[in-house]
Amino acid sequence: MKIRKNKIALICAVLIALITGCTKEKEVFDEPYGQGKNPLGIKINTTQVPQPASGLPGSELTIAATGLMPYKDQIIFRINGEQAVVKSVSDAGITVVVPDYASSGVTSVAIGDQVVFGPIFKVSGYLSVDPTFRAVNGANNAVFQRYLTDDQKVIFVGAFNNYDNKGIVKPINRIVRTFNDGTYDASLRSGRGANGLLSRIIRIGENYFVSGYFNGYDQRGDNISNITRLFLNGSVDTMGVKTFRRPTQTDTTKFFPKFNGGVSGEITQLYEQEGKILASGNFFYYVSRQYDKANRYQTRDTVILDSIEMRQIVRFNVDGTLDKTYRYNSSTNRSPSAGNGNVQTYLHKEGPLAGKLLVYGGFTKFDDVSKGYITRLNANGTIDESFNAGGVGTDFRINNATYNPITKKYLIAGNFKKYNNQNISWMAMLNEDGSLDPSFVPKQIDGGAVNDIKQLSSGLIVATGNFRTYNGITRNGFMILEPNGDLAVGYNATGVFNGWLADVIETQTEDGRPALLLIGGFNRFDNEPVNNILRLVISN
Repeated sequence: MKIRKNKIALICAVLIALITGCTKEKEVFDEPYGQGKNPLGIKINTTQVPQPASGLPGSELTIAATGLMPYKDQIIFRINGEQAVVKSVSDAGITVVVPDYASSGVTSVAIGDQVVFGPIFKVSGYLSVDPTFRAVNGANNAVFQRYLTDDQKVIFVGAFNNYDNKGIVKPINRIVRTFNDGTYDASLRSGRGANGLLSRIIRIGENYFVSGYFNGYDQRGDNISNITRLFLNGSVDTMGVKTFRRPTQTDTTKFFPKFNGGVSGEITQLYEQEGKILASGNFFYYVSRQYDKANRYQTRDTVILDSIEMRQIVRFNVDGTLDKTYRYNSSTNRSPSAGNGNVQTYLHKEGPLAGKLLVYGGFTKFDDVSKGYITRLNANGTIDESFNAGGVGTDFRINNATYNPITKKYLIAGNFKKYNNQNISWMAMLNEDGSLDPSFVPKQIDGGAVNDIKQLSSGLIVATGNFRTYNGITRNGFMILEPNGDLAVGYNATGVFNGWLADVIETQTEDGRPALLLIGGFNRFDNEPVNNILRLVISN
């Protein structure tokens, strides 16, 4: 018993010695990411409305906040990124002066590199949403064109299949007619509409012509190649063809679109030119169908498709046949080579340039001639040598080009840094002869590119894209410039814009005030959700 107790004591002594020998002074390690910033103690209720809720540049703005007094000499206050002058700080809040180029957005207080966000403040300016435009729900997909009818109604075409939520009751597929205030007009007999996007609509005589990327319209579910002819009531123009079948079968009459012509790919632009139909887009072939010829079984119950190589630009007669007087070589039975990249176009309709076609996009050669992403064609389709881009053009693609017949200027926008070897970035103004207009000087753009640009009749310029600042001033994708390239005072108070514009149309509100109708593919304007169509009041 004694021996057992001694063993237990020995074991305990050994354990104590081991524990004592292994014990070291506790090491203290630094936090791998530091201790973090001490909380400032500033509290701002982001849901509390500022006082006032909106205001002009130069007006005073007060936001309720606590905990500011210890930092009153360090505060930097911003409205949507633009620094404001702090007028006073108290235990209850802060009062600032709205800066000259402020735009609607989130307010913030910065102390050093720490930021506390406040509520949204709406900066008032010359542009505001038109309350007399009734299509508050817009379209559920992109709107490409607005066409004004003779009776002062409006037809929109695009990629949508619902307009102002009226498509729930009746299908609205890519074409809709409205009253001027945006109210839906249900009298258009478009039936099921187009089964793909519609990019353009024009009128020649007593017919509309619609184009885009589709192969069926209403009950004609096939035999259409991206363009067809409609009656003015919106229904497709058809013809009956008697089919000859085998002796054991009964002959029947089938109906086909009367416009017998089309192209192999998307049509992006469509124009009336000399009573004919001029189309441009992403296609390589003109196609037509033969309904009256027998197939190898000696019946006419199938359709024979013919094609002719016509690249990117083609002109149709009104019945759909190919106009072989325009960009067609009878010896080769094809068109010239056109662009070695995608093309977009603009047709001059009046003045000394009438009939000429500006061509721009992603090509470096056109008809095998070096052209830096831009050229112009004569009314007969040949290259216009009087358009002087120096044989160089831009050094990268052009996203958009427009022309203003009042100012007689072109505007181009894209990812370029030079025009005709002259340094100019993102945007440029051109004279009618294609030379650079040096009076327009674009400023530094950060955060993205300019995608769309247009000059209004007043000379002001609307530009949109995915940029974030212009000349160091916050402009979230939308800005209006003076003709010299400066931001237009009073027109740049709107907040975030998200998307792209197909067109900016000068129009009126229902009570006669000047307005801008925006159409395209966009889902946010001035920080508010919108649906691809919006009308703005101009209050200046």
